[in-house]
Amino acid sequence: MSPRVVLDSTILVSAFLTLGGAADAVLQAAMDERCTCILADPIGEETTRRLLDPRLQRRYAYSASDVAAYAALLRSAFLHITDLPSLTGIVRDPNDDMILASAVAASAAYVVTRDQDLLSLASYEGITMITPEAFLALLRGYI
Repeated sequence: MSPRVVLDSTILVSAFLTLGGAADAVLQAAMDERCTCILADPIGEETTRRLLDPRLQRRYAYSASDVAAYAALLRSAFLHITDLPSLTGIVRDPNDDMILASAVAASAAYVVTRDQDLLSLASYEGITMITPEAFLALLRGYI
């Protein structure tokens, strides 16, 4: 059985911007069904909002239609959840609470992130916070 995982928006943004990087490799593992990735609306919306930043678009030379296609790909490839529990004050950054709420709602085993606030938790209600590189190493044990 493949592990259930929530990718935070920084990982999704990184996967879009840096093909061949660790975040992209995690996304490819999801596409290959080596893990089950869960997407909650707030994470998808934050990813889209960040990618539509004009400075980022100029720096990496992509269009709004590229972002729309990526968002559609994530919605089609990931398990979509909508009913998130209300969690507040778990992490220093309130935006990170939605990541944890998504993981709790999805009964995820892992949150893949580079966010130091989340990584400093190490785990929350049995959900392990893990970097993309560590998650890829863990996935090799599932094969």
